[in-house]
Order: sequence, then C-alpha cells, then structure tokens
Amino acid sequence: MRFRLRFLVLVLAWCSSAISRLTSAPAESPRDLFLLIGQSNMAGRGVVEDQDKVPHPRIFMLNAAKVWVPAVDPLHFDKPKIAGVGLGSSFARAVAAAEPNAIIGLIPAAVGGTSLDQWVPDGELYRQAVERTKAALSQGGRLRAILWHQGEADSQPDKAATYAARFDRLITQLRTDLGCPAAPVIVGELLHARSTSAVLNPVLRNLPNSVARCTCIGADGLTDKGDGTHFDSPSLREFGRRYARAFLALPSAASAASTAP
Repeated sequence: MRFRLRFLVLVLAWCSSAISRLTSAPAESPRDLFLLIGQSNMAGRGVVEDQDKVPHPRIFMLNAAKVWVPAVDPLHFDKPKIAGVGLGSSFARAVAAAEPNAIIGLIPAAVGGTSLDQWVPDGELYRQAVERTKAALSQGGRLRAILWHQGEADSQPDKAATYAARFDRLITQLRTDLGCPAAPVIVGELLHARSTSAVLNPVLRNLPNSVARCTCIGADGLTDKGDGTHFDSPSLREFGRRYARAFLALPSAASAASTAP
C-alpha cells in the first residue's frame, strides 16, 4: 500500500512538472522572433477548436502584458470577443518542425478593421507594434521576419493605386526603427471569393517588385467562414503553412537553420 502511494505521488509530481513546462514562461526567452501585423485575417477570426488549444513546447507568444506565454489561439487580443484562429500558430509549427533547435516567439500586433493609413509611422498602431517588438528584442533573439496580412480596408481603386508606395514607406521605416534592415516581409492575398479582392490582389502580388525582401503568398483554394471576408479555420491553418514554406525558402532562413546551435 505504501509503495503504491509513493508511486502515485511520483506520477503526480511528473504530471505536474510536465503541465508546468507547457503552461509557464519559457526557460529562456525565444530567440526566433516573428512580428504579426495587419488587420482581422492576421489577427484571426477562425473558430477555435481543440487542436488550436494545444501548446507547442518551443512556441511562445508575447501577451498583452508583454510576457512570454505558450502560444495557443487566439494569439491576438485586439477584439477579445471575436478573436480566433489565425495563421500565426500553423506558421510557427511548420517553422519549428523544419528547425528543431528554434525557440519561436510570436509578437501579435494586428488589429481588425484597420486600413493601411492607420499603420503609418508614428501612428498609434505602428507605435504599439514597434514597442512590443522592441520589448521582445530586448530579451534576446532576433527578428526573423515580419508577417503582414491586410488590405480588405483598402480594396478601392484609389487606395489600391497608392498602396505599394505607402506600404514600402511603412516597411522601410519599420525596419529602421526596429534596427532590422534585412528582415524579410511576407504578405498574403485577400480571400479570392471576396468581390473587391480583385482590386487589391494584383497589387499585393506585385509588391515583391517594389518592396525589398518581400514575398507574396497566394490564397487560391482557401475558403471563407461564411461572411465573404474572413478565412475559415482550416484555410487559416493552411495559409500559415504557406507563409512558412515561403519563409523557409528564403536564403536567410536556410542560413539561420544551418548555423543554429
């Protein structure tokens, strides 16, 4: 009886330790950092399912208090009542699978319903994104990439005509202010089924021709959650994997993976 009791205590202690490792702050600050910015499809509006609540031992997120915690959806807190699955989690899991030594830190900073003009340098959204990223950088690590998804609020001909120039100014200043001039930026197309996406998607696809170190990801085959604007959960998970494949194909990513400790 005494032996069984001792065994039970040991099992409970092991379980408690395992749970603690998954729910507490990382033993060391994440060193592979990714900034997530844009509007609602980056923030995530997909339905959260059980699979989205399971943390990964090497993936963390910077919460609203600027503390590293295990990354589970919703990553964002822009609109807590509707925030849901985004592309960040599946992106991070794909990178972690490809880079077994990576300790990933996601920096959520997207805000639903925002236009590109609301992201201008010195604006409130920009200031918050820079502040949060600098807080993460101050704890060690480096900014590996900037993930951007936005454009639903700019899908008008007059806005689309100036989008590339405005986006270039934003990214140039962001890289400067973060001290990361070589940070790649990955953008994604808008939902194809959305009628006004045809106005801006050609502009997004052409951004790599005007913005240095920029890649655009296609949204072909992805579906909405029934509102004609937001990707559903399976599509957002797939979108994140597409972002990851594009990131991992970059020479800088391959070099980092090969030199990781």
